Amino acid sequence: MKRETRAKTEISRGADAGAYDAVLADVVGLLDEARRTSARAVNAIMTATYWAIGRRLFEEEQGGRTRAGYGEELVEKLSRDLSARFGRGFGRRNLFQMRAFYLAYAEIVQTASAQLEPSPEGRKVQTASALSRSTVGGPAIRFPLPWSHYVRLLGVVRPEARRFYEAEALRGGWTVRQLTRQIDSQFYERTALSRNKAAMLKKGQVAISIHRVRQPSRSQGQPWERARRVVHRLGVVCSHVWCAWHGVRPPVVTCLTASR
Repeated sequence: MKRETRAKTEISRGADAGAYDAVLADVVGLLDEARRTSARAVNAIMTATYWAIGRRLFEEEQGGRTRAGYGEELVEKLSRDLSARFGRGFGRRNLFQMRAFYLAYAEIVQTASAQLEPSPEGRKVQTASALSRSTVGGPAIRFPLPWSHYVRLLGVVRPEARRFYEAEALRGGWTVRQLTRQIDSQFYERTALSRNKAAMLKKGQVAISIHRVRQPSRSQGQPWERARRVVHRLGVVCSHVWCAWHGVRPPVVTCLTASR
């Protein structure tokens, strides 16, 4: 009788363990998917924000084009003020990259951005959240890659080649290092000259996969920490935009330094 009871208990424990393992696997899958989705969303919003900053710089520079050296002076002053408020990431080089980024993708994003752009009549009564959606929400749909990828793509002169590398990087999940490797090897030119383009594209993805196994990306560590810092910086930017819109003095906020 005792042996039968013990056997039933062991069977019950085994069934409970199997059910728990299934629940654990499902929860881990949900958290992993949430991590990937949040990282992609943060990347898209930050990249669209940099595009909007580049557009604002270009428009202001065009308005003051009669003054010699106005663009340099504008970027220099903005770099000092933004670095004092938000920390790293707003040096002269970064701001010039944002301007170049806008110029490289101005026509492509123009349609999506114009659909959310406020009308002149409603601009004065527009809230800060609506302003943010109109200037960032539209372009964010267009930029699925992280900002570092687009900085590397700025070095590609031909627009069709730039679009090719952007599409392949998104399809293959390339890191910046892998994207650089394909650009340096003239993967676009070799594919364009190939008679069997489908086989060439497949070959390129296989080479990337082998390279990924041999040299794992250093950026895979601590994804939650990186996302937390980016979200913190974005929140500080939005807070200052809201205060500026309503004429309120912004609070003093200590920005988190980027992890190395």
